[in-house]
Amino acid sequence: MDWHELADLPFAPQLRPAGGDLAHDAVYDGLHFDQLTFAEPQAVNARFIECALTGVTVQGGRLDRARLSDVWLSDARLVTTSLAGTDWVDATISASLAAGVEAYGAQLRRVVLRGCKLDSVNFREAVLTDVRFEDCELLDCDFAGAQLTRTAFPGSRLARTDFSRARLDQADLRGAELGIIIDSGCLRGAVVSSAQLVSLAPLLAHAMGMTVKDD
Repeated sequence: MDWHELADLPFAPQLRPAGGDLAHDAVYDGLHFDQLTFAEPQAVNARFIECALTGVTVQGGRLDRARLSDVWLSDARLVTTSLAGTDWVDATISASLAAGVEAYGAQLRRVVLRGCKLDSVNFREAVLTDVRFEDCELLDCDFAGAQLTRTAFPGSRLARTDFSRARLDQADLRGAELGIIIDSGCLRGAVVSSAQLVSLAPLLAHAMGMTVKDD
């Protein structure tokens, strides 16, 4: 699953135009949400199946515990929206912005984020499996207590990104610019390059309570 264009979607020919507001417990199947703005939507427990969202803006609102499978988002904007406890499977998110989004406790499986900007996104206690952040910018994002399995950040820039208490398993940080916050054990299970290891040395020493002196 690696969709770059709308036409790449195996379900693209079956998509139907979507309209109206988002609602609690609603099921959206085979719909194309295009150039729509949702202000304070209340769509807790909603389901999105084989849907595409292009040029969509979501301002505030709650989509807590929504389930999204085989979903494609492009040029989307999510601002101060709650995605707590959401479940994402086989999704691609490209050229999109998420700012002040609450995604704590979310589960992401086989998700690709490409060319996205994430500003102050809360991934605390989230579970990410086979997730790729490609050429993304992560500013003040919070992965504290999250579990990252086979998650990679190629070409991405991480600034003030918190990995405290995170549990990593084959999490690949190679190719990323690492401006991260860590504790003594959170990078166990990470894959880094030798150059990254050198740049991380002061952080690792500080996290482990080491004092480095050359005199």
